[in-house]
Amino acid sequence: MIAEPLFHEAAKRYGLEATDGNGLPHYAKKGGTVKGAELEGVLLKHPFYEREIPVILGDHVTTDAGTGAVHTAPGHGQEDYQVGLKYGLMEKYSTPELNPVGGNGVYLPGTPIFEGQFIWKANKTIVELLRERGVLLSSGEINHSYPHCWRHKSPVAFRATPQWFISMEQANLRRDALAAIGQVGFVPDWGEARIAGMVEGRPDWCISRQRTWGVPIALFVHNVSGEPHPRSMELMRAVADRVAEQGADAWFKLDAAELLGAEAGDYHKITDILDVWFDSGVTHEGVLAARAGDGLRKPADLYLEGSDQHRGWFQSSLLTGIAMDGAAPYRQVLTHGFTVDAQGRKMSKSVGNVVEPQKVNDSLGADVLRLWVAGTDYRNEMSVSDEILKRSADAYRRIRNTARFLLGNLHGFDPSVHLLPNDRLLLLDQWAVHRAHSLQEEIKAAYERYDFAAVVARVQNFCTNDLGSLYLDVTKDRLYTMKADSHGRRSAQSAMYRIAEAFARWVAPVLSFTADEIWQHLPGTRESHVLLATWYDGLAPLPAAAALSAADFDRLLELREAVSKVLEPMRADGAIGASLEAEVDIYADEATLARFAPVADELRFFFITSRLELKPVAAKPEAGAGPWVHAVSTTYGKCVRCWHYRADVGSHAGDPELCGRCVENVNGAGETRRWF
Repeated sequence: MIAEPLFHEAAKRYGLEATDGNGLPHYAKKGGTVKGAELEGVLLKHPFYEREIPVILGDHVTTDAGTGAVHTAPGHGQEDYQVGLKYGLMEKYSTPELNPVGGNGVYLPGTPIFEGQFIWKANKTIVELLRERGVLLSSGEINHSYPHCWRHKSPVAFRATPQWFISMEQANLRRDALAAIGQVGFVPDWGEARIAGMVEGRPDWCISRQRTWGVPIALFVHNVSGEPHPRSMELMRAVADRVAEQGADAWFKLDAAELLGAEAGDYHKITDILDVWFDSGVTHEGVLAARAGDGLRKPADLYLEGSDQHRGWFQSSLLTGIAMDGAAPYRQVLTHGFTVDAQGRKMSKSVGNVVEPQKVNDSLGADVLRLWVAGTDYRNEMSVSDEILKRSADAYRRIRNTARFLLGNLHGFDPSVHLLPNDRLLLLDQWAVHRAHSLQEEIKAAYERYDFAAVVARVQNFCTNDLGSLYLDVTKDRLYTMKADSHGRRSAQSAMYRIAEAFARWVAPVLSFTADEIWQHLPGTRESHVLLATWYDGLAPLPAAAALSAADFDRLLELREAVSKVLEPMRADGAIGASLEAEVDIYADEATLARFAPVADELRFFFITSRLELKPVAAKPEAGAGPWVHAVSTTYGKCVRCWHYRADVGSHAGDPELCGRCVENVNGAGETRRWF
């Protein structure tokens, strides 16, 4: 039988190339044409065994080459096995008939004619036998892409092998695993549907592998029945004791008679090893449960791995946990993406886009690398490049410089002596502590949901906006011009101390080395390491009786932004340099005037101008609704100490270059400040 599209090529291959007048091979005669489906079930005589073989149909046979008709060996190929199942060949033929080759590549004992021969060497014997029987039309050698061993480069023959399985249906393993998945927290949440779908659709778990290394499956199997020894559990424990003393090789070196005695001749040792996913999947028992004395326990709080582990470690751990304990070995599972370059390409040495962590560590420091990791959305692929790391380094410097400023201004501050209660702080300091308190609650919530990128973003925003652009800038005046032990200065230091205490804890899981540096330079006594500390409890929201509410501060920040928009063009035109060279009037509605009237005399410190007044909107020079800002360059003299431009500069005979406020701070009792 030859498939019609292959007829001519087959005839040429068989040496039947002479043609008649019709273009047909001279010696090749068509006996007839029939569709392959009509031949299904037709019995053919085996060329050298007393056996009849049925014609079966398989979609895996193509007309690319050959004859279109092939032999089927269910014991030596996945597609052949599947078609063998379809036609019931497994029941019709014995195992030696379907799979006559041993693991050493030699035909099994009892195989007619070829017993004991190596499969590749037996090819010549088969050809000669066919020739002797007169059933060989042609023979030859061909080159084709048959699988080869990647290490030895020798051809590989596929063969069915006995395997060990864990049933997904027995003892309701699949059902119970699916139920347990619903009790586990997944980050991101799509992980639940992913692993559930894989468990629901997976076949029985094959846990055996044929390797020369690994954890052995320590079983003795009967030579005839193939059944494990009836005392398998007892024997396995005896083997485990030997392995504990001598290592895994103890099993492979073991003489069966040492454990089985006279029965040894009836059994053989299994040389298969366990699937590595089974090895890793039982770490909840071999590590967590086995090391309870080290503080470990199961279920684990969190399993963390890449997105490919829903079919790997996450799943093997789940299945073994259900089988052993009836419960998942973890409370939560976190999945992360993989690192790619800025264009989203996989890291590859051949492409040259690999960013080596050690080089980043050597050039930028470990905490910059950690900041990039934490600041990236790990739920998707994580892009990294030199430019991206440079941005992380810039962000790190902002965080580090903020910490340095806080610590630098705590020089001479002893919290056991100088720390003021929150209700005695100046209003701006209370607001700063309030902002830190709100931020800490957000950071705690972000850590709870493993949203490290949110932690990084909020800390950066706090350093840049709340502290860098506002609070630290405003408080410089108090810190640098007021008496060292004045209430205004100690108030700022108290707020900065509280913020620094909390700040070190916020960044500790991400910037562990930097947090430790901050910790070592904070004044006062504390735990030996920041990672041993808990959340700082010295923060508090704004008191209900505060002169301004958090919403009022938000309104002040809006007005401050409006003032900046007026001052920036003046600075660009050279009309002023620093904002202290400006005198500002803000025309606002009556409600705004009334709300900020209690703090009006100190608003210039909040806006960092030498003069700032709130005036009724009806009095503004230009028409239109809403607040309006008017600014001019000051004509007053500059105080060399505080750099403010004030009318009283030069009016003090003993200190002709100072303003009255600085004279009081230098010579008198010190300035009294309530708000800013």
